[in-house]
Amino acid sequence: MEEEGQIVAVCLSTTKGEKKRPVEGGMLEAGHGLVGDAHAGSDRQVSLLAVESIEEIRRRGLQVSPGDFAENLTTEKLALHTLPIGSRLRIGPEAVVEITQIGKECHEPCAIFYQSGTCVMPTHGVFARVLRGGPVRPGDRIEVLLDE
Repeated sequence: MEEEGQIVAVCLSTTKGEKKRPVEGGMLEAGHGLVGDAHAGSDRQVSLLAVESIEEIRRRGLQVSPGDFAENLTTEKLALHTLPIGSRLRIGPEAVVEITQIGKECHEPCAIFYQSGTCVMPTHGVFARVLRGGPVRPGDRIEVLLDE
């Protein structure tokens, strides 16, 4: 398993329940989440999803992009959903997050589920709390911290 990858997209929305849109970058705030995002300050401060999981849905013929699954950070080359809860990740030059949840219960099927028969967030979506804040933008490195 790769122990590092990179950020493909930073996404946010100001309203809960809608797709997030990619932005040039953002600020992760300790104990809060992605500044300006509707889910910041909740139990799920930051959500992450690997682009490889998005590609699974693309192979089913759907046109989906980063943010369509309401994730804040789209990553690549790091199998986030296989990491244990409590794993810590450094994102960009300063930020550190801790994985608090893997997957989520979907209370009702989303449009993607109806179109493809599946959704990746219940099994591949990862949620984290921000331990140390810092800037984050596409191209930033994300790495598993083994001794922090």
